Formats: sequence, structure tokens, C-alpha cells
Amino acid sequence: MQYWIPKTLAIGVLLGLSGCSVFTNDAHHQRNYRVNEPVQVPANLQQPAQDPMYKMAVAHFDNDPKAKGYRPPQQILTIAKGSWVEENDEMARVYFDKNDGIDNLVDFIWQSIDGVMARHQSTLTEDNRQQGVVSTDWYSLIKPVEGWFWEDEEVISQQRFRFFVEQKEHQRTASLRAELLDYRSEKVQLSDMLKQQLEARAINEVITEFDYLYRILEVQVRKQQGVLSLALGFDKQGNGAMLTEQSADIVIDRFAGFLERVNFTIIKIDNDNGEISTRYEKPDDSVWDSIWGDDAVQLPLESGDYKITVATTNDGSTSLTWKDAQGNVLDTDVMAQLQQVLLQVLRDKGLTI
Repeated sequence: MQYWIPKTLAIGVLLGLSGCSVFTNDAHHQRNYRVNEPVQVPANLQQPAQDPMYKMAVAHFDNDPKAKGYRPPQQILTIAKGSWVEENDEMARVYFDKNDGIDNLVDFIWQSIDGVMARHQSTLTEDNRQQGVVSTDWYSLIKPVEGWFWEDEEVISQQRFRFFVEQKEHQRTASLRAELLDYRSEKVQLSDMLKQQLEARAINEVITEFDYLYRILEVQVRKQQGVLSLALGFDKQGNGAMLTEQSADIVIDRFAGFLERVNFTIIKIDNDNGEISTRYEKPDDSVWDSIWGDDAVQLPLESGDYKITVATTNDGSTSLTWKDAQGNVLDTDVMAQLQQVLLQVLRDKGLTI
């Protein structure tokens, strides 16, 4: 069982090579050279031969008095559930996925920004939430060093930011971007690196507030929310469908969140017409399932696009009618198998919708 040794060595070499890219190639800078007078040979000895091609002028260069502090850029900390960043994104930006219990993702992000403003005892000077942008008044991200209790806390710097919120078409993902609008300080001069760090810190504060508010919401949701029962029945048009007693406006959001847990990708949610457009990718059985201890959920569906219509039946319950990419309603037998698998997933994983 020694096959892992060459792989380990290869990974180590790759990591070593990749690490080299963070160091600056200034080894031949003039400050690194010190050339003295040649060695004085006694008169009774012969002076060693010296090739004029490699002869260097006598010189002495002092080291750079200002050492360069190479520090990694400030990182966006995606500590909130459903938050993530795009790799190699040069802007201070974070993405939020719509978690269970959040009715309006954009409003929840604005609420998080309001919480940050309240914590800093600041306000918004521009509030155009309908256009997806707000601007803040002055507040300080860099906290002063704590001293004795009789000493005044000196504010190092203050900043103003502009926050941008953009929502994707399917309304289950939204991005938050921060832009430094203004800066003032008597001691610390603004640099490009400091600007990037301040924008990242501003984003991180909103992420932290988002996480705090959502934890509170989760407690409330668990108290009010029960497992959504899925029975077999028929919609208004007589098509085979899944039925539940929950109202249609609640089902369309909760059911979309549940589908993402069983290999569905939400393409679009049309609340006006009560339709969920999804794409299903059938998982492959592989050794990774047993390694991670979680078998892939196999649904009785082929990979492809599906549309789920959520509507109210004549007796007041809610129907979920499944259609394939061609608009054909799924066969009753397939619907029955699908309903059994989905219910089993709810029981095994202890999920709620």
C-alpha cells in the first residue's frame, strides 16, 4: 500500500512550486551587492590574474530602509450559511443563496446592512434599495487600541461605503458588493491595499450580521415549520400530481429548496404562474459514495429539464404537477415512485420543507 508515496511527493512539489510565485524576483537588485577593493597581495607575491570581463566597480549599496511588507489580501469570510465567493474575483463581493425560511433574499441582505449601521451608530445618506444601491455615512471599521479606562479612544480612520445588491433571475441567489466611497484619517494614508482591506472588512461585517439574523430566523422556523406531507392525487386538470395541505405560496419556495438537496438545479421560479423550472442530473454510483458515507439519492427520473406547476385544487389543497422538457406530464407510475423516494429522503435526513 505504498502507492500514495509518489502522489504525496508530486503534490508536495506542486505546492512548493506554486508557493514560489508569491516571492518577488528582486535578488539582483543593486542594494544586495557589495563590492570591495581587491585583496592587497604582498610585494613578494604575484597578483592573481583577473578577467576584465568579470571585473566590478568598487561600490557599496545600503539596504532599502523601508522594508516591503508583503501581506496576503484581506479575505472574504463566508461564515454565513449559503454564502460563497467566486474564485479570482477582484471585487469585494459575496454571493448569498436563499436559505430555508427566507421569504425575500434581497430584503434580508438589506436588513443585515441596516444591522451593521445600527451597530456603528451610523445612517444611510443614500437609500435607493429599489435600484439595488445604498451609501453609508461615516463610521470606523478600524478599532483603536484599548488603553486605560481614563484614556480617550482615538479613532484611527473613518470610511463611507456604497453597497450594491444584485439578484439573479431565478431569485435564489443575490450578490453583495462593497465600494469605498470616501476615507479620512490624520495618521494612516489610504493605499490600494488598505482600500481593498477596508472593502473586504465592510463585506465581512454584513456577512456576520446576515449569519446572526439567519440563526435567529432558523429558531423561529423550526418552531413553526412541520414536515411537508406529500400524498398522491390529481390536479384541477385531472393530471397525476403530488398533494399537500400547505398553501401554494409556501410550497413553491420550500419545495424548491428541498429539490436542491436531491441533485436538482433551480433555473427559475415564477411565483406569478406558480412554476418551478429545474434541471436534474442523475448521480453516478462510485467509490466516493461509500468513502464519504452518504449514498447518492437515485430518483426515477432521467437527467434533463423539468417544470413543476404548483396550483390550488378544488378542495383547497396544493398540487405539484411534474412535466418533462417537452411539456408532457409524468406518468402516474413514475410519479408514485418519485413520491416514495422523496418521502424517504425526508425521513432519512430529517429534513423539513
